[in-house]
Amino acid sequence: MDEQYDAIVLGTGLKECIISGLLSVNGFKVLHMDRNNFYGGESASLNLTQLFEKFRTGQQPPAALGASREYNVDLIPKFIMAAGNLVKLLLVTDVTRYLEFKCVDGSYVVKDKKVNKVPSSAGEAFKSSLMGLFEKRRCGNFLEWVQSYDTNNPKTWGKIEKCDPRKCTAKELLKYWDLETDTIDFLGHCVGLYANDAFLTGPASEFISRVQLYWEGISRYEKSAFIYPLYGLGELPQAFARLAAIYGGTYMLNKPVSKIVFNEKGEAVGVESEGAVAKAKFVVGDPSYFTGKVKKVGQVVRAICVLSHPIPDTANSESCQIIIPANQVQRKSDIYISSVSFAHNVAPKGKWIALVACNVETPTPEKELAPGLALLGKIDDQFISVSDHYVPLEDGQKDKCFISESFDATSHFETATDDVLRLYKRITGKDVDLDAKPKTAQH
Repeated sequence: MDEQYDAIVLGTGLKECIISGLLSVNGFKVLHMDRNNFYGGESASLNLTQLFEKFRTGQQPPAALGASREYNVDLIPKFIMAAGNLVKLLLVTDVTRYLEFKCVDGSYVVKDKKVNKVPSSAGEAFKSSLMGLFEKRRCGNFLEWVQSYDTNNPKTWGKIEKCDPRKCTAKELLKYWDLETDTIDFLGHCVGLYANDAFLTGPASEFISRVQLYWEGISRYEKSAFIYPLYGLGELPQAFARLAAIYGGTYMLNKPVSKIVFNEKGEAVGVESEGAVAKAKFVVGDPSYFTGKVKKVGQVVRAICVLSHPIPDTANSESCQIIIPANQVQRKSDIYISSVSFAHNVAPKGKWIALVACNVETPTPEKELAPGLALLGKIDDQFISVSDHYVPLEDGQKDKCFISESFDATSHFETATDDVLRLYKRITGKDVDLDAKPKTAQH
């Protein structure tokens, strides 16, 4: 603990482990500490005994749920967009060598209380009950145009002079293509993956980029635009921790943090633990380590559910995502459902793990999950949590405390990855080169 480090990273959540890995790969001397005795922090994967210890202290799991060791239950389940920035981070750091992934079977959207598959091909779009015959043609034409659109190549723009995507809003663009409200709903929430309707007043160019990203993932895996690691998301922080260790990073689990040490200028210069102080040029971590330097901006309610069957109306999927758009249930933001199973080595044979999550909008958070829970069928057991959502008060330039945001309710990692990329730039002043050739460390 007497050594001088460039960075001390607090918490082994996925965001912190990615930052630790990136800093180590780029020559920073890193000490990584966690008060827990396991990797992953709030984004850990737990066996069944650990899950009961966390949610029902003193209770033992019922035998009917199967062997505890066969469970790897994500506390904050999310899918990875196949063409998204987290995949690029995994590739550029060569962390993929530690992981194995499986494509998610399908993505679904709720319309008029019915679960509908989000089309992943022209054939599925034509059969879909989401749209009428003429609307299918209009939507097809729009998606065909989006896939070929290049903001830097006017030849790809087509005859859209009255609605330049570089200048108009998403709402104006969609109106130009004469798309119906329900179509706009599923394009915005299930393809563009926006949590609410605020995207309509945002730039059309961003909306187009999100739709292109989704369809790029579809083109790679066909069934859906999402992938998921075998043995659960807890594998991700451990993989980045291995990366950091290869490049000289030091890890200390089960290490209580007494306080962050500041100099007379108010800059973080170290961390005290068990009477000893480790010195560093700056400190990075999740909000739980920085009382007084973060603010609460909301809450997320989640229900982890154990099922003995696939979610109804999802074609017996071993894994899937379902989005309930806000306006379908008179809410301000969407409800997200994700499901994985024994096929991903996260549960015993014949068991599924489903998660329902949403932003808290009322004084009774658990009731807000009801529309999602109603879609799951018979639930063997469930574990409900309400988590505060924190964001840093400052960017870290003055006090040398670089703090991540809490995980949100979305069922994918794009917002979390964006937070990591912003955090890295705040620390180093440089963008992560997501197109760089992977560095391969000497083992």
